[in-house]
Amino acid sequence: MNYKTITTQLLAGSLLLGFVACGEKKVPLNFPKTDLSAEAIIPKPVKTVPTHSAFGLDGQTAIYTSQTDGSFAEVGSYLAETIKNTTALQLDVNQTAEATAERIIYINKAESADIANAEGYQLYITQDSIILNASDAAGAFRGVQTLRQILPEVSNDTITDHPLWLVPTGKIEDAPAFGYRGAMLDVSRHFFSVEDVKKYLDMMAYYKLNTLHLHLTDDQGWRIEIKKWPKLTEVGGATEVGGGEGGYYTQEDYKEIIAYAAARHILVIPEVDMPGHTNAASLSYPFLNGNGKALKPYTGTQVGFSTFDTRKEETYAFIDDVIGEIAAITPGPYFHVGGDESHVTKKKDFLYFIERVQKLVSKHDKTLVGWDETVQANIDPSAVIQIWRPTHTANALKAAEKGNKVILSPAHKAYLDMKYDSLSKHGLTWAAEIPVDSAYQWHPETIVKDLPRESILGIEAPLWAETITNISELEYLAFPRLIGYAELGWTEMEQRDWEDYRKRLAAHTQFLNDNNVNFYRTKLVDWQE
Repeated sequence: MNYKTITTQLLAGSLLLGFVACGEKKVPLNFPKTDLSAEAIIPKPVKTVPTHSAFGLDGQTAIYTSQTDGSFAEVGSYLAETIKNTTALQLDVNQTAEATAERIIYINKAESADIANAEGYQLYITQDSIILNASDAAGAFRGVQTLRQILPEVSNDTITDHPLWLVPTGKIEDAPAFGYRGAMLDVSRHFFSVEDVKKYLDMMAYYKLNTLHLHLTDDQGWRIEIKKWPKLTEVGGATEVGGGEGGYYTQEDYKEIIAYAAARHILVIPEVDMPGHTNAASLSYPFLNGNGKALKPYTGTQVGFSTFDTRKEETYAFIDDVIGEIAAITPGPYFHVGGDESHVTKKKDFLYFIERVQKLVSKHDKTLVGWDETVQANIDPSAVIQIWRPTHTANALKAAEKGNKVILSPAHKAYLDMKYDSLSKHGLTWAAEIPVDSAYQWHPETIVKDLPRESILGIEAPLWAETITNISELEYLAFPRLIGYAELGWTEMEQRDWEDYRKRLAAHTQFLNDNNVNFYRTKLVDWQE
């Protein structure tokens, strides 16, 4: 659908008749020349065509959305709120036709074969209108992030008698390379509050990430309330690495995170790691313990010493309750069962355990996700395997052979808890030091030789929390590397270029500063301080 056709349809709509009849336009014709293709958009769009003029955003601009889908109106309200936070402009959303709008932003639910991807969008910007087309509200929301990124950071009040924000004109066509673009946050080793998670979600949304994987349980702490098993949080939630006080999410807290993520079109995947990484659970309820050793609170960082009793029926009754309560308040399709580093579990017991737990996950209408060790079990082809060990890429190929989709999280490239370099304040080095350029310069499409592209669900950047205790330290490890991972998941391989990316990343300095993000100021990027 071309722009002329879209405009004709919009002008024919009763919603916009009042706008058309508003009287004389006051849009200046002498805007400075712009170049939409030079904007520092991250992730880089599929196609950008500049027309070298400008749309003047001001207080007389109004936002309209398709009225046939309430989720589009929600996207419009979100855009209005972000514009208000940035510019202090209060823009009307879907007000009456008598509104005195001089310029419009229209978020349109489009029925077009050109926008087949639910997260795809088209953005048309002229002097008097911005039209955002998407087939789904998720695509509209992603398009809004692009629009946010091309809004100038400061106002220009020299052209008219009121503040005017100039948006470069042109056309953007865009859609993601991978459907799964995620980040994992470990809240078990150190606990992070609801507000911390919300801030992380806001940053993820800005860069078009669409999945937050929450690692909710481990040896050091159990972080999610289970009403049938209250000691999990009373006992298991009271510790963390280093001996801190720990913490946990009530189910209401968790639902608040879910709702906040959903408003940003981000899926939350809960993880209950088992049968290893289970000391906090077994400490709370000792009948679960399968390693035969005395239990005590664990605040260290070693792994592989704990296991559930995989041959006890009470263990599976417990797991059924845990999965059931979490699944009931998690609207997404996935449930992550961990499955990694279960070193003291006998292999036959591990395989038996994974197969039993898969049935419980299915019972509660969820799809199993597991770390790459789980592919050794007889799992259903619908299950998703998360590859994390660079030396075990054969598990990715095994998953593909079985028909399982694969999430790529190679530790030596994608682990956010690895140090940047020898000078890093936080992080580990067991997988690698991962400077910002190395984090960006790898290809999910080819990192596992012979892995079919169609088997790759997407990528995820995990952030394990052994060495971080607060949101500032979390941000230090995550940013700016997470921004690069967002581009790896969205932008096709042939369009990704480090030199181009580092220049665009530098232009995001003010955004990161304005949002009080404690990002690592690598010397590989010429930050625009």
